[in-house]
Amino acid sequence: MRHGPPATVAALALLAAVVLTAACGPAAGAAAETKELRYQGSAGQVTFPELAEDLGYLGDVKLTWIGNTTSGPQDIQAAATGESDFGGAFDGAIVKLVAAGAPIKAVVGYYGVDKDSYNGFYVLANSPVRTAVDLKGKKVGMNTLGAHHEAVLDEYLHRNGVSSTDVEPVVVPPVNTEQALRAGQIDVAVLGGILRDKALEHGGIRPLFSDVDVFGAFTAGSYVLTNRFLADNPKTSRTFVESTAKAIEWTRTHPREEVIARFAKIIAERHRKEDASAIKYWKSAGVAGKGGLIAEQEFTTWIDWLDRQGQLKKKLSASDVYTNELHPFRASAR
Repeated sequence: MRHGPPATVAALALLAAVVLTAACGPAAGAAAETKELRYQGSAGQVTFPELAEDLGYLGDVKLTWIGNTTSGPQDIQAAATGESDFGGAFDGAIVKLVAAGAPIKAVVGYYGVDKDSYNGFYVLANSPVRTAVDLKGKKVGMNTLGAHHEAVLDEYLHRNGVSSTDVEPVVVPPVNTEQALRAGQIDVAVLGGILRDKALEHGGIRPLFSDVDVFGAFTAGSYVLTNRFLADNPKTSRTFVESTAKAIEWTRTHPREEVIARFAKIIAERHRKEDASAIKYWKSAGVAGKGGLIAEQEFTTWIDWLDRQGQLKKKLSASDVYTNELHPFRASAR
């Protein structure tokens, strides 16, 4: 259930247009609320909103698939510019986009890190790299820059007194990461899920550290809605958040085999000509809060990280970036 480079100039220009449109548009409640949610999916995977719809939790609200996302940052940019109605990404990418002026709000967590769902930083078994200091001058292959993997790497280096400028993160397509490591094209490979499990089965690699080692269990990414959508569609927004939260909890209260079978059914019935073989490797929701309830530190961690790197265009507080107002479990203790 996973899904990032900084927003491009073109994307920021589009965001500026969205801000102006929101400021000049009709007042909330002027028109009937939408009952359609346009979204981007992920090939061979089932998102929690898709599961929620299949379980009947969305009621009369319908999902409309407009294609598959290429990355978390792209997904939330699409939501911010109105190409889609919601998108999901690494929380740090959300912070960066809000700081750049995007009128979005995180409303529910959807992926994270725990003992079953995590991303490891792996080296060859005979590699001389054993500590953070050994990473100086080395290349670390990951799926995209400016997102989850780079943030974890930077925090690991920071805690061990190594400058992130001494290590080179490089983009490698996930399906090619293991091969790139074994061919010596990179020194460290970030691997998670099925790709991690398969690489470990092949042998000859060992872990250096993982995101769960650095941060413990935590929710790492959230779904966002625009401020305009929240204002114009309060009931639909609540339905979206509540149904997603319930879908997350459904995966926690049902046997793993039943969850996988449900995912397989959903993929088969949507007829997108995709490979569903990775579904059998699903292990957990990986979300820390009940139903994806967002904790403040899940955003302050990345606000502090980006501020330390000088990447924030303005000062932000966690309340600028997320809200639990619509969440059905907001009264629950973490």
